[in-house]
Amino acid sequence: MKSIINSLKNLDKLTYKIMKYGLKICFGICILSILVLLTYETISFSPNLYYIGLSLFKLSLIFSIEFIICGIVVDSIKKQII
Repeated sequence: MKSIINSLKNLDKLTYKIMKYGLKICFGICILSILVLLTYETISFSPNLYYIGLSLFKLSLIFSIEFIICGIVVDSIKKQII
């Protein structure tokens, strides 16, 4: 766990910038999915709305994890640790 935290602290500036913007986009998708799910909760006329909100939420979580992992891997490859 300490090695992951240390690798996140020592990221290259460009990699960190890409990760930061990617996580902001994922956060925006997450907020959108929460709004869709709140709309389903208040109106609740279509179960498709629920599945769309749930799928968007899963998508935002998966993308955020991918941005973090790929950022660490790309930085490690740049520094030729791997």
